[in-house]
Amino acid sequence: MEIRPELNPDSKLPIYRQLGEYLQNLIESGSLRPGERLPPTRELAGHLGLNRTTISAAYEMLESGGLIYGEVGRGSFVRPAPGRAPETVNWSYALAQSPTPSAAASSRANLINFSSSRPSERQFPIDQFRACCREVLDGPEMRSLMQLGSPAGYEPLRQYLLQRSSVARETDDILITNGCQQAVDLLRRALIKPGTKVAVEEPVYPGLKNLFVEAGAELLGIEVGPDGADLYSLRVALEAGAKLVVLTPSFQNPTGATIPDAARRQIIAMTRAAGAVLIENDIYSELIYSGTPGERLKSLYPNVILLGSFSKIAFPGIRCGWIIAPKPVIARVTEFKQLADLHTDQLSQAFLLRFAELGELAAHQKRMVAAGREKVRAVADAARQHLEGCTYSIPNGGMNLWVDLGDGLDAAALRGLAQRAGIDYMPGRQFSIARPLDSGLRLSFVGLEVDEISRGIEILGSVVREARTSRVGDMALTGWV
Repeated sequence: MEIRPELNPDSKLPIYRQLGEYLQNLIESGSLRPGERLPPTRELAGHLGLNRTTISAAYEMLESGGLIYGEVGRGSFVRPAPGRAPETVNWSYALAQSPTPSAAASSRANLINFSSSRPSERQFPIDQFRACCREVLDGPEMRSLMQLGSPAGYEPLRQYLLQRSSVARETDDILITNGCQQAVDLLRRALIKPGTKVAVEEPVYPGLKNLFVEAGAELLGIEVGPDGADLYSLRVALEAGAKLVVLTPSFQNPTGATIPDAARRQIIAMTRAAGAVLIENDIYSELIYSGTPGERLKSLYPNVILLGSFSKIAFPGIRCGWIIAPKPVIARVTEFKQLADLHTDQLSQAFLLRFAELGELAAHQKRMVAAGREKVRAVADAARQHLEGCTYSIPNGGMNLWVDLGDGLDAAALRGLAQRAGIDYMPGRQFSIARPLDSGLRLSFVGLEVDEISRGIEILGSVVREARTSRVGDMALTGWV
């Protein structure tokens, strides 16, 4: 079948998505039949007068949606429709629409995967943790740990975390959650009504953004630069009526930026004057590789709501986070916690507490920081060598590096080529609120080894150089022509 899409360079929708949706319509209408081979990317690019990068991005979109599949050396083919059982419910209509599409990390083997912000499982102290678990399993509390518990969390862990915190006051309380993601979900249920204006960093972690979008909030972006959240952007958001502000002051995801102490004090003054609630996401601050830790916003103002988690400094698979906030806030979110899942698994909480009490958590964190210091050095060396013409700021902690490719390059359109070359990353538009971030991308490096980081950034550099020298020219590289 001849492929002749009507592509509009003036549309807000990038050309690769226009082409992808055109091909999707052909597949769903039966014009492209199951098993039919799509034209090779080079051939279709020449036929349509597009960049090969744009064709690859369109095919990648279709493959991610399960509409086509690729075979090495043979090309891309329309995937056969699965067998359909008799249905009594139209699930397309019954299910609520997802608030925003997600860009899942690629599951392809042998990729150097920069797309997931998580620690390296190769560093997990399995033997030490197994020994801690065995102590708990053999202990006298085992029967009660297998019973229903308090929605606020396992009491010994709650007390440990409050004592460990340097910022909790007598007016505060704590709630144990299934990770930081649930903590944000519970808070938005307690604080947000449809139409509430919420100021969040931009670029912003998609999981946080999507929760507030689903709640019907109006999101106002606070521009993030090398020194974290921009104070002028925050002032604009507050003047526009933001009633809730969510910030990650230390090693922000995705940029890795940290807010200086002087700016933190100004943020407190601004939010207090506006009467806005301030949530401090503090899950990265203990992964500091150089310099000194910044002041927690919670230490500067007692009404700040502080989020913490074991996911970044221990094991992300054991879902355990917490909220430290004024007692009325904790009382309200505890009600929502009980409605959601009764309580966080007590056995996991007891395991983590014993791991911490025996000093294993501190020892593991020390090893992670030492390894992270080597990895961020590898990031800096490789970026300096291979990412010429790109803009980036090397973080002194955390897990992520933000790269702006410049030259009008579209990181989403390049992602398919990068995957074929052997790496993956998260494209910038996934972190966008209102500003175009198409030329940006996030590299999450802590889960990789030093040699993987060096090789992966070298591959990225070669993909970017190839895109810049494309025969179609700069306009084609944006995905608009």
